[in-house]
Amino acid sequence: MYRFSTISICILLLAMMMLSVEVGRWIGKRRRDTFAEADRSQINAIQAAILGLFALLLGFTFTMSVQRYDGRTVAVATEANAIGTAYLRSELLNPSDREQARSILRRYTDLRLQAAGVSLPLQSDLNELTAQAAGLQGQLWSLGVSAAEADPNPVTTGLYLQAVNTLIDAQGSRSAALQNHVPEPVLLLLMTVFVTGGGVVGYATGLSGGRRPLFATLAMTLLIVLVVFVVVDLDRPRRGLIQINQTSLIELQSSIAE
Repeated sequence: MYRFSTISICILLLAMMMLSVEVGRWIGKRRRDTFAEADRSQINAIQAAILGLFALLLGFTFTMSVQRYDGRTVAVATEANAIGTAYLRSELLNPSDREQARSILRRYTDLRLQAAGVSLPLQSDLNELTAQAAGLQGQLWSLGVSAAEADPNPVTTGLYLQAVNTLIDAQGSRSAALQNHVPEPVLLLLMTVFVTGGGVVGYATGLSGGRRPLFATLAMTLLIVLVVFVVVDLDRPRRGLIQINQTSLIELQSSIAE
């Protein structure tokens, strides 16, 4: 599902739910005369139970999606703090190594911000930026190792190497957070319950024998699709409309600019 746009998924869900409601209503109208009043009350009870399942699954999935979105936001701030710490601790190096490390960290920050703006279809561009960032990480580490060999003082070079190690870990954690999505079977189950529930609602409407509640049906369907849109879009950090806030990295980029 991640390969398809959020809008196309929601349009498909809307069409399937409307079709399910109409099919259920048609079946209900055809079987209306064979149902006793007690049977209709049972259908109403089943309808209420399915609507309750709606709320349960929707709340569960929405919570999962928001948690993952929050995790990605925290990962950006964590990486920005790690880069900032490495930049500050580069002050412990000798002047020549210090300037080289700071120049590398500036380019590294630019790359990480650039990678955040790459959309899903441009996967090759993202892979190239990730490879460049990994190369800069290697340069920062090699610089610290060389400084430690020249002056094996843990108060200076040791703290710098620790900061670089944290920077590398933060980049890995952020990349993992971007790949942490709501499991696809959960989304498929959610949509299956919605479509099935729409059919049951239409069936109950057909059994009642009243006029088609077009406005109520459209309102219910559109609200459900809108919530599904938010759930799916929150789970797409490099594709959807709701994007991760990069303010931490932007502010860091400004503060360490030459």
